[in-house]
Amino acid sequence: MAYLEVKNIYKRFGKTEVLKGIDFSMNKGQVVSIIGSSGSGKTTLLRCLNFLEIADAGTFSVNNKVLFDAENQKALTDAQVRENRLHFGLVFQNFNLFPQYSVLENICLAPKLQAKERADYKANAKQINAEIEAKAYKLIDDVGLSAKCNAYPCELSGGQQQRVAIARALALDPEILFFDEPTSALDPELTGEILKVIKELAQRDMTMVIVTHEMQFAAEVSDQVIFMDGGVIVEQGTPDEVFVHPKSERTKAFLSRYNNA
Repeated sequence: MAYLEVKNIYKRFGKTEVLKGIDFSMNKGQVVSIIGSSGSGKTTLLRCLNFLEIADAGTFSVNNKVLFDAENQKALTDAQVRENRLHFGLVFQNFNLFPQYSVLENICLAPKLQAKERADYKANAKQINAEIEAKAYKLIDDVGLSAKCNAYPCELSGGQQQRVAIARALALDPEILFFDEPTSALDPELTGEILKVIKELAQRDMTMVIVTHEMQFAAEVSDQVIFMDGGVIVEQGTPDEVFVHPKSERTKAFLSRYNNA
């Protein structure tokens, strides 16, 4: 049984249909990379799965639990939507760190806000916050930034900011981690450090969906690759099937232009 199952997702902005019936599934611990030209619907798909946009039709589920069904979405309360969103972590293109908070504070903010909703928070606030901070320190160490715990975003390189963003996304223990072009805002020399962190997560069997323009990286890290164009999935398969033996002429044309760029 698939861990993440996405069925028939449609999304329209005004008269423009951006997603036109997206279907895919993946198993726990897999890495799926989504490739395609700008405007093909890749980012919109991630935003719909993370409830930053609401799809017009379709369903998706995690571990057999339906998180979204367009037909009954309006019946969900804001609290239920927030709870469903916790199944996912999202790393944005442009880091989106809070400039007024240190590295440690950026990573602790969401878990501490979430903890305040616990029934036992008032009686155990000191212990709970200490546990959150201990976990944050470990995550900071995991992404190689132990010396930067008290630094502010303006004091970090782009690559360091993106590593903080990855640690922040992991702080709430998401079941699936989404990356939206995680290296697009970085200089080429900083790209490698982010790809290294993502590869390490893959080696730890983190379930991930990665929208990327790094074809070689996608080929190396992915279990499955999805090629999108014009709001539909044109082709999907293993990296070998998509990159080495593509069946669709549209896929071949895209990869040819990319390889010759």
